[in-house]
Amino acid sequence: MKVLVLGGGGREHALCWKIVQSPLVSEIFCTPGNAGIARIATCLSGDAVDVAREVGADFVVVGPDDLLAEGIVDRLTEAGIPAFGPTQQAAQLEASKLFCKELLRRYNIPTGDFAGFDSGAAAKAYLSQREGSFPIVVKADGLALGKGVVVAQTREEALEAVDHVIAAARGKERIVIEECLVGEEISLLAFTDGETVVPMVPAQDHKRVGEGDTGPNTGGMGCYSPVPVLTPELTTQAIETILKPTLQGLRSDGITFRGVLYAGLMLTADGLKVLEFNCRFGDPETQVLLPRLQSDLMPLLLACAGATQWEVRPLPQIPCEWTEQAAVTVVMASHGYPGTVRKGDAISGLEEAAQTGAIVFHAGTAQQDNQIVTSGGRVLSVTALGDVFHQARENVYRGVGQIHFDGAHFRRDIGWRCL
Repeated sequence: MKVLVLGGGGREHALCWKIVQSPLVSEIFCTPGNAGIARIATCLSGDAVDVAREVGADFVVVGPDDLLAEGIVDRLTEAGIPAFGPTQQAAQLEASKLFCKELLRRYNIPTGDFAGFDSGAAAKAYLSQREGSFPIVVKADGLALGKGVVVAQTREEALEAVDHVIAAARGKERIVIEECLVGEEISLLAFTDGETVVPMVPAQDHKRVGEGDTGPNTGGMGCYSPVPVLTPELTTQAIETILKPTLQGLRSDGITFRGVLYAGLMLTADGLKVLEFNCRFGDPETQVLLPRLQSDLMPLLLACAGATQWEVRPLPQIPCEWTEQAAVTVVMASHGYPGTVRKGDAISGLEEAAQTGAIVFHAGTAQQDNQIVTSGGRVLSVTALGDVFHQARENVYRGVGQIHFDGAHFRRDIGWRCL
């Protein structure tokens, strides 16, 4: 079959890398793609539905959250093209923090306390009069490229954070202010057809730009898997008390969720609680998880989407096996990230990094003449496996050490909690 992947980041490179390994796939396309994806897929530009028709795509895999929020799966379905990902209605679970929190409250799913506001002024009035203790979390209600969350330590920081998250959300003023949960943050992703939950192995992301988890939030500076603190017993608890009830709650509201349900969890002193839900593969979680997936990804995607044209078995019957090896991903970012970044810096050492055994997933890269150059904030995600965590960590930094571009920066402490 012909598969089209939508997106152009490290997540989409990892998806293309895994999908092209499937014997079910004859051709793979990507829009818009990047310099790394172009080595394994045909990259095209244009409207997603138009591109899908142009290449005769049999199946479309949606990567970015904004496309899901805009209803791309609905448009593809109307065009008769099967697609992996939730509908626009279901994608509200990520596209609106307030929708998510109200659903969790309505169905008694564990999460932090919260309040929602329709304007920055109302949020500031609440903060000015609030008698509770700080820190507190200020979030944009909508999508903000991973930069719409501020953990404010004081009232003054919280008031400033309101303006920051509104700017990150491109001027949309709906705000969620919530309790600051304390503990270990964990990413637990699962394949779902709306009823069945097939969990992936857990991962732990590093969102802050600086070592020691300091500085502003980013889209993610690195990731590792497995996560020792999320034991098999806690994983089962998360599935039974969080993932399944969330899907049931959506069904009770008349919404069937198909795709990847990604729970951002906090393991607190009172147990697991939901920080937020995402409605797609994570970034950089995908870059650390898919190298651990031993099974063919395509049957899982097709079953989640309910695509019956290829006689795929139901989701509960499809293998989803993972290597026991550990994996670590390190993100290499451009000068200035997560602020204004410089572009056009030449990248060297990619082949040398691959020779160490590392897998280099491209994100913000472009082809310029015969040279690959930087074209975004997060430039590369470098992943390596190892029989134990320490080995995977040594392997990934060996690969990172081979790559050079002016202004490159990356965290040298990815996985520090495991250390």
